[in-house]
Parts: sequence; structure tokens; C-alpha cells
Amino acid sequence: MKKTSILVFILVIALVTTLAMVGCSSKAQSSKKVVGVIQYVEHIALDSAREGFVKALNDKGYVEGKNLTLDVQNAQADQSNLSTISDRFVSNKVDLVLAIATPAAQAIAGKTKDIPIVGTAITDYVAAKLVNSNEKPGGNVTGTTDMNPIKEQIDLLVKLVPNAKTVGVLYTSSETNSVVQAQIAKQAIEAKGLKYVEVTVTNSNDVQQATQNIVEKCDALYLPTDNVLASSMPIIHGVTVQSKTPVICGESGMVQNGGLATLGINYYDLGYKAGLMAVKILNGEAKPADMSIEGASKFDFAINGDVANEIGLKIPDDLTQYIIKK
Repeated sequence: MKKTSILVFILVIALVTTLAMVGCSSKAQSSKKVVGVIQYVEHIALDSAREGFVKALNDKGYVEGKNLTLDVQNAQADQSNLSTISDRFVSNKVDLVLAIATPAAQAIAGKTKDIPIVGTAITDYVAAKLVNSNEKPGGNVTGTTDMNPIKEQIDLLVKLVPNAKTVGVLYTSSETNSVVQAQIAKQAIEAKGLKYVEVTVTNSNDVQQATQNIVEKCDALYLPTDNVLASSMPIIHGVTVQSKTPVICGESGMVQNGGLATLGINYYDLGYKAGLMAVKILNGEAKPADMSIEGASKFDFAINGDVANEIGLKIPDDLTQYIIKK
């Protein structure tokens, strides 16, 4: 009888221990965070922002395969893809979404008011109807803005092309971020006493014809941080190198792919900042509604020396240190 009692006691202890271990395992598993990444299109700037975001998570202890699952999706500039990806994230009840570029943020924000959304590479959150204000977003969206130093970029254009009389601006009419930047560029260009002309595109299929159109009307061309144009820079370069048109871009990735120069945002740094904001949300330390939109803290000169040679433009001596090395 005593032996039976002891055996039963041992079995009960073993069962309790097993259940406790299962409970601990379930608890540990449930602590793993799932972050969905919805990227509008693939190009250097947006890729860099994504990489910076992931690095910030890693630096703060969120490591994929350990306590983090990343579901990275690229919409390839397709609105239906954005909708499908957003539906997937909502259905899977991810813990947080990183939205890279304005269309991506608008797509996921239209699907959920509960899942925290951190945006990056977004120019104007208010104009895009993503937040109530930059200081107090008020909903489930916050993040970092890639608003450019546009006035300074136009100053750079004037320095590089001092004889320019007319400046053209090419942008995508359906991208809210691009429309905002074009308006600011227009003011900066006209403040210099220069003539402003613009041509818009609706998608990548329009880029070649639109570029051919605008280079006939201007002495230099300004491109904002526009996703369609960023992914079409080889096409733009093919036209502007033939017309010998200097192209000042909104960011350095566009310069690497055929533009002449920029004083632009460091997108890796911008994504890293967004990652730090995401960490606070994942840790339960803050909510998007109370987190102010943050801007870039680092701007970089970038000049494409090969393009300068191709169009016959001499770089001023004080800027030669910023020529991109291949």
C-alpha cells in the first residue's frame, strides 16, 4: 500500500512538473513578437530604411528566430498587392506593422485601427491623413518622416548649374508625398527668381515620355523622393544624359542610379529611428497615439562623378569630396 502511494505521489509530481514546463514553454512562445513589414516598392532608399529598422530591433534585443518573427512583404508598387498584404497582417494579428512609404502606410492604416503601425520614408503624415498632427498622432500610426531639405537642395542646384533659368520638377501625381514636395520646390525655385515648370506621371510606364517632355522645357531637373521615379532612375538617366540635363534628386539612392547630386536624407538612419520607436511600442512603454513624428537628423551630400562627366559638368572644388566612389 505504501509503495502504491509513493508511486502515485511520484506520478503526480511528474505530471505537475510536465504541465509547468508546458506552461512555461507556451508563455515563452507567446512572448515572441511578430512584426509585419509592408514595403511599397524595391529601391535603394526604401531597402536602406528597412535594414536600419531591423538593425535597431536587433540592437535592442529583438532578434529574428529567437524572440522575433519578421514577415517582410514587398508590394512592387501595386495597389492590389498592398491591400492583400494588409489583409494578411490583420488576419494574422501581427503585433506591429512597419509601413515603408506613404502608399504602404495608407493601405494598412485603412485596414486596422488596433494594430500599431510605425511608418518610415513618409513625407507628410498629416497630408496623407495618417495622423491628426505630427506632435500628437492620436491613432495607431506614428513613425519617421523623410521630408527633405528641399530649399537647400534647390540651393545646391543653383550652385551646380549657375546659368539655369528654368527648373523642371518631375513627380508622380498620385503620391501625396511627391505633391507636397513639388509645392515646396516650386516656392524655393521661384524665390530664386527662376522659372518653374512641371510634368507629372501616374506610373512607371509614363516615365520615359514624361522625362523626354520636361527636358525640352528646362535647364535643370529636380526630382523629389518619389517612389515611382526612384525605381525608374535608369530610364531617367538614359534620357537626361542624352539631353545633358543636370538632375538634382531627393535622396542618394537616386543619385547612385543615375542622378547628378543631392543633399539628402540618410534612409538607413531614418529606418533605425523608426525601429527605436517600434521597440518602445513592443515593450509596452509607449503607444503610437502619443508618439510624435520624428524627422531625420542626418543629411548627406552625394554627387555622381560619372554623370557629371557624361553631361560635361564641372563639380566645384569644395564639393568634390562628396563624389560617390564606385
